[in-house]
Amino acid sequence: MNPLSSPLLTDLYQLMMLQSYLEHGMEDTAVFELFVRKLPPERNFMVAAGLEQVLDFLENLKFSPEELTWLASHFPPAVIAYLERFRFNGDVHALPEGTVFFPNQPILRITATLPQAQLIESRVMNLLHFETLIASKAARSVLVAPDKLLVDFGMRRAHGAEAALLAARASYLAGFSGSATVLAGTLYDIPLFGTMAHSYIQAHADEATAFEHFARSHPDNVILLIDTYDTEAAAAKVVILARKLRADGISVKGVRLDSGDLAAHAKQVRRILDAGGLQQATIFASGNLDEYRLHALLSSAAPIDGFGVGTALDISSDAPSLDCAYKLQEYAGKPRRKRSEGKATWPGRKQVYRNYSADGCLAGDVVALAENDPQAGQVLLQLVMRAGQRISANTPLHQLRQQTLAGYARLPHTMTTLDTAPAYPVTISATLQALAQQLDAEQAEQAE
Repeated sequence: MNPLSSPLLTDLYQLMMLQSYLEHGMEDTAVFELFVRKLPPERNFMVAAGLEQVLDFLENLKFSPEELTWLASHFPPAVIAYLERFRFNGDVHALPEGTVFFPNQPILRITATLPQAQLIESRVMNLLHFETLIASKAARSVLVAPDKLLVDFGMRRAHGAEAALLAARASYLAGFSGSATVLAGTLYDIPLFGTMAHSYIQAHADEATAFEHFARSHPDNVILLIDTYDTEAAAAKVVILARKLRADGISVKGVRLDSGDLAAHAKQVRRILDAGGLQQATIFASGNLDEYRLHALLSSAAPIDGFGVGTALDISSDAPSLDCAYKLQEYAGKPRRKRSEGKATWPGRKQVYRNYSADGCLAGDVVALAENDPQAGQVLLQLVMRAGQRISANTPLHQLRQQTLAGYARLPHTMTTLDTAPAYPVTISATLQALAQQLDAEQAEQAE
């Protein structure tokens, strides 16, 4: 059994609360919503991602005999009997993957019995948080370098195998060109890219021989790493080799730079390649890159055609977490509101309405109650699962990627740069505000 699909991938308190709910007959319908409280520093928006993995988890959620046996030593027989027949049969509303969103907007709404909706919290948050975090980070590089080849290089420093795979998926959804992680290619049909390591060059007696061996082994993908010893000298060797390979119908596709002053090296290497008749050969750069370094390189007119972005992407180095929450908004037909200082919630099940300016750009959103509070604008939350079953088949990842890129085109220009833009207007409807005030008044009255 895959432990990543286990219902035991949760926090203990979820099971402890489930036991209490069952013992006290609290199995009415609950509505939970997942949202982000605030943007990380220097982020102008976020990109929703991870829904496919959440739906897979919910659709296949069940306890194995081995898991039930282990649980039987910690929980009473009535709980074990409930878990033995456990299947998620609730409804899920969500933002389509790739949708740009903002703080205090629900990106996922779960409607299910209270024990069910509570039990799934930890894993649902885990999946949505991570992929949204990475997609939102990747979007920044895509907007900085929209016409460049962008490749996820981060597996080796990702925080575990699942993180590496989901980072490859999330970054591709956000607009990256592909990944170096082979399993991500087989699982998600993501384009794969790869060249060679410095060890390959070092293993050979001389650099020119290493280049030729690689070229003859991979005649359709001749991209040579040229900064192991002397970058410009290696570029000259590539020019000489290209003439030899041309006789056998092999073309040098490009070179890769991985260290030093990438802008300066790229300019010198471009001159060497062009003078040697390799005007079509590309220059690909890697080595501790992020959106800020991409911006600096492109601003300096460095002739670089593509970038491998690794560690900074896969761990979202400048913003390694989102302040997200999964909160109860309605139970047994009654709206619920958390009033904790700095963590208050808007009550009731909600919908997000998006409006656009005359030029087609995002102009402002309204968060309103899902029922009896209609607003103008595009409805964002969609029903994606009913009674535990998907409404439709998964949208292919490459199609989600295209939809995501189309969404960027509707962002106001100030939101597409690395500078902090003015806060995007998200309005809480008057009806929703009135409901919150009503609940506050009722709670204050009860406390007297």
